[in-house]
This record gives sequence, C-alpha cells and structure tokens, in this order.
Amino acid sequence: MLVFAEALVGAAGARAQMLAPLGPLDADGVVSYFIATPAEDAQAKPGDAELALWALESWERAAGGALKFVPAAGESEALVRVYWVPAAGGQYGEMRPLDVRGRRGAAVYIRPDTAALGPDIAAAARLDALFRDTVVYLTCLHELGHALGLAHTAAFEDVMYFFGFGGDIGEFFGRYRRTVEKRDDIRGRSGLSAGDLAQLEGLYGPDAVRGELTVAN
Repeated sequence: MLVFAEALVGAAGARAQMLAPLGPLDADGVVSYFIATPAEDAQAKPGDAELALWALESWERAAGGALKFVPAAGESEALVRVYWVPAAGGQYGEMRPLDVRGRRGAAVYIRPDTAALGPDIAAAARLDALFRDTVVYLTCLHELGHALGLAHTAAFEDVMYFFGFGGDIGEFFGRYRRTVEKRDDIRGRSGLSAGDLAQLEGLYGPDAVRGELTVAN
C-alpha cells in the first residue's frame, strides 16, 4: 500500500515484507486477471483501466517470458483482480492475498481520487492531467508488484519504495511525469528500477526464493 505520510514500524513492518510469488503457475507462466468496473464514488476516469493494463504489461515485459497476463473469463476465475475504490485516509492503494482454488492470488485496490492524496498531489493533478495519470499508473505498478510478491524497499528510485520512509513524494511521481509527453507514452515507459527488476528475478527467475504472503501496505 502506498500511504501518505504513514510509517511502517516494528514487527508488523517486518511481517509485511514476507511476500510470496503468485501461483503455482503453469509452465507458460499464465496469470489470469480481471479489472473491475469502478465503484461509483471512486472518482475514477474512463482511461484508468488502460493504465492498470499498461502496468500489467510492464511487469510482463520485465519478467522476460516468466509471466503472461491474460484476461480471465470472469472475476471469480482471475488470479489477479484490480478494483477501483473510494479514497480513504490518504491511501493510494492496497494489495490483499486471495486463495483462488488452492493457488495464491491477489486483490489489488486502487484509490484514483488524487484530490484526497494531500494538497500538493491534489494541486499538481488538478493542473496536469498527465501528472494525475502518472500517479494512478505508478500506484497500479506498485500494488501489482505486491501482487506478484515484491516487497517494499527503502530505495527512492524503486517503484516499490515505501512512502513511510519519507522523501519528496511529489518528486517520486514528478520524475516519471517528466519522461512522458503524452498519455500513450506511459505504455512504453515502465518506471521500474534495477532494484525492482532484481526483486522480480528473485521471485520468478531460475533461482527464485519462495516466501510467505501477507497483506502489503
């Protein structure tokens, strides 16, 4: 979960880092997904589902053939599910584990109402539609990273960086925003760091280490 100005400390913080990969998956690494219709009060925009899809594509490309995301026949069949939900306490999003017929899946909750994410983010998003889409895209990328099993990091350059460590949160999004000139550019600029890719390799590469999944903040 990306949370505005909230610190994660103590044993609970340590447990939240014990994440596990999806699956078990078949030899082709197929991961079925479902992107829900937004809740009426989520303040989502018509193109937000596309941002979530682009985030899935970014993780798929980064996995180098180990993962293949395909639309599920229905919500109950999906291993990964994306939901658009109303603002709550400055949260950007959250991932919760699912048991899908004996396999580890994940439900991802995205809060696209940038007006509720603090005055600085709200103002920037109000003035710049691409900044707003950057926030939603990177939130999808972060929470889907948790769905895949990636943990929070303390490295500001990582999309998996935890805001509780502080830093310039506006710049976290702003640096990515400066790399895109139009909305379609987002599809080709993953926003993933070397650290993010190393975590992904550790989970889905040939020497992957399996862990235990908990709710990810």
